[in-house]
Amino acid sequence: MTKKVRFLLLFSFVLTNLIQAQTIKKQVIQETFEASVLKNFTGDLAYETTAFVEQYWRVVGNTGFNKSINFIAKHLEAAGFVLEEKASASNRLTYRIEKRALKHPTWEIIDAKVSFSGQEKPLLTQATNRNMVAINSYSTPKNGVTAEVIYIKDIQQIKSMDVKGKIVFAETSPSRIFNTAVVQGGAVGVITYDNPSYLQPEKNTTSIQFRSIPMDTITKGWAIALSYEAKERLKTQISEGNLNLNVHIETKIYESEDLTVVADIRGSKLAKERLVFSAHVQEPGANDNATGVGVALEMAVLSAKLINEKSWDPTRTLTFLWGDEIVSTRRYVQEDETRAKDIKWGISLDMVGENTAITGGSFLIEKMPDPSAIWTRGNDKHSEWGGRVLSLEQMKPHYLNDFVIREFEAQGKRANWEVNTNPYEGGSDHAPFLQNDIPSVLFWHFTDQFYHTDNDRLDKVSQQTLKNVGIGSMNVAHILLNADAKTADDMIETIEKAAMSRLNEELKQGQIAIQNGDKLSEQIEIIKAWEDWYLKAIASTVDMVPQEAMIKESIMKAQASVNATATKIIEELNK
Repeated sequence: MTKKVRFLLLFSFVLTNLIQAQTIKKQVIQETFEASVLKNFTGDLAYETTAFVEQYWRVVGNTGFNKSINFIAKHLEAAGFVLEEKASASNRLTYRIEKRALKHPTWEIIDAKVSFSGQEKPLLTQATNRNMVAINSYSTPKNGVTAEVIYIKDIQQIKSMDVKGKIVFAETSPSRIFNTAVVQGGAVGVITYDNPSYLQPEKNTTSIQFRSIPMDTITKGWAIALSYEAKERLKTQISEGNLNLNVHIETKIYESEDLTVVADIRGSKLAKERLVFSAHVQEPGANDNATGVGVALEMAVLSAKLINEKSWDPTRTLTFLWGDEIVSTRRYVQEDETRAKDIKWGISLDMVGENTAITGGSFLIEKMPDPSAIWTRGNDKHSEWGGRVLSLEQMKPHYLNDFVIREFEAQGKRANWEVNTNPYEGGSDHAPFLQNDIPSVLFWHFTDQFYHTDNDRLDKVSQQTLKNVGIGSMNVAHILLNADAKTADDMIETIEKAAMSRLNEELKQGQIAIQNGDKLSEQIEIIKAWEDWYLKAIASTVDMVPQEAMIKESIMKAQASVNATATKIIEELNK
């Protein structure tokens, strides 16, 4: 054996052992991190934050919103985050509060009461129904306004009716009739009922889903939203003859600022690349979205603790946003093109703390657009929030879907916690990421029978759920922020397995569809759509490595496997 051959064999042996050692070390680090998160993410701060935030009726720029922002900043500072303008180059933990003048005044409710003339028991009071006054409503005179109520069954009739000086009552959204009734018709205000069926209004009779009307600085009108109970009582009173109501509303409408908190945990090597968690502060509920605010804050504080203890060293940057739903996230990804191109992943935390035994539904991962948002069948189903059918051109193939499902199902197994998914529907902070071609998913719950109602309070929140979502999210963050070629190989294997499972499920669904008279050509189209989606999802793992060559062989091998399986399934469908 020549010296050269012996050297090559020795080098190969050393290299193999080095790779194995690095793999073992990485596995140990991951296990240590998971153990630390499982021990330290208690849900205490998430719950405390939820309790603080949910006490306020939060509109961007108002007192409750700003107090929530300051609460977040206070806890970030206590955890070691340094205000950006005071930070040095060595500070890895920084935060800032972005301030912008609001284009329109902010709004907040002070008090309200609706009473029947001559009756002691009021129809509604702000103390028990804090969603009763529509956003942007102006105050009434100090002693309220008393006027006759007109019940209009067909809202199209408002235009031809004399409603001047009267209160218009209709079963619709107040925003649909406000302009016609108040601005054009001279009504003093509107009273409406419009609770969707998934809120189970005949069961949750006191629930009122919050509503809004256009800001009108000239007429300075108002709108009242009713619960099912109040609506039935009002209709009964109207059926007995002419009816007058006294409406007292006290609100504040004033100029203010739009505040957004941005906290960064700077990566040690690839600091420009980042994962962004976004949680919106506005909206008046507990689950929606004080829980998202709370989970994000406990994640940030615990991450800081692990870094300060030197038990975690993220390669990439971890960013947290707290602000106005969709608006703050859209600004973050659009205002700085250089920053935006290095946002590798975005995750929305919205309604993440539910006690599902009370609220209904389950925890959901809303996926990036995949073919289930075109052909929704089998175990796939939209929530009652609803989603529209997408097109093939709107697909967003990426490994993020199946990766986060894998990690959350692992937490579900550990905690005996139900985890489900739904096809893409939009409507939260994942949408701006996706609209700017940044991979993103939504963590949330639905169906929630108290969604957007004044019964979405702290008693509907589960600290255990807050803990489960936080642990799952932190494990996702740890893996992504430290992803390398080994992670990419592991991810490719995960996506390949998911592809096999999906293609075989679609074979079963396709056979059922054909038996029911559907066209073979459509079933083949579905298989090919899923094949294409997974081929591209596998290829997307290149964003974890500096050079595609490092994982090219793994990608090609997995893609060949997916292609072969899809071909066999199409052959099976043709039999």
